[in-house]
Amino acid sequence: MDQSTINVRYAKAFFLTAKEKKLLDKLKADIQLVLNVSKASEDFILLLESPIVKSSKKAALIKSIFESKIEEISLNFLLLIIQNKREEHIPGICRNFLDLSRKDLNIKSAMLTTASEVDSSTLKKIQELLEKELKATVELTAQINTKIIGGLVLRLDDKQYDASVATQLRKVKQTLLETEL
Repeated sequence: MDQSTINVRYAKAFFLTAKEKKLLDKLKADIQLVLNVSKASEDFILLLESPIVKSSKKAALIKSIFESKIEEISLNFLLLIIQNKREEHIPGICRNFLDLSRKDLNIKSAMLTTASEVDSSTLKKIQELLEKELKATVELTAQINTKIIGGLVLRLDDKQYDASVATQLRKVKQTLLETEL
């Protein structure tokens, strides 16, 4: 079984359990915490991926890390993953679970890239426009990339709108190179 199939199956099973027990918000927060720990701690990832550390030791460590911070059902889910020797998939399972949650709650992710900082009132207006257009809640994050020179790049889920000066210049250059004299 490939990695993505494992991630999706576990995530879907936990998502359906969360919905059935009406605990989606709490469990979403738990899974976000686990994913944040995965992203922040290289040692945590090394622990999960280590073939030398026994599953019982991994389970004990996971329990000590998360026991007082997450719901019991979330902790049991993590322990089940470890028991089934799928612990290296925990970050992927978490990402898939959060994707399912966003889809269920009609939440879209958007990333706005600009060459300079955009003030918060402009970001709020952009978010409102996107929400109105998409008829969904939009989680908008902004980043700065001076290489785009000017304009913007808007990434919405898996689609991208590139109105950057750098891209426009690249297109003009390509057109000039293709033009025969």
